[in-house]
Amino acid sequence: VQLQALGGGLVQAGGSLRLSCAASGLTFSRAAMGWFRQAPGKEREFVGAISRSGGATDYEDSVKGRFTVSRDNTRNTAFLQMNNLKAEDTAVYSCAARYSGGAYYIARGGFEYNYWGKGTQVTVSS
Repeated sequence: VQLQALGGGLVQAGGSLRLSCAASGLTFSRAAMGWFRQAPGKEREFVGAISRSGGATDYEDSVKGRFTVSRDNTRNTAFLQMNNLKAEDTAVYSCAARYSGGAYYIARGGFEYNYWGKGTQVTVSS
């Protein structure tokens, strides 16, 4: 299984970025997907997640209303749309996957995921 997160970069505060997570080697439509981030000197934290059907999503409180998780099962790709970015969003963002029996199952804990991709750096300048 390979997960590749792309789309990071440097953006000014208030700007937007769209991250993508391309998956291979797994049955994407059966996998719940999650996004996590880790800032320097801090623990990894949950950002958002989407069920395998795409019918359910969940977000960490600080990104609600600004970030949107989506997926395209025909392209084996998940997305994280980030709007109104703030300096505190600066971190390495990673995507993760786990097979899920439930169409609307959401996983918030990193320990719940079996597969992880390399992260992509997001830097927000204030």
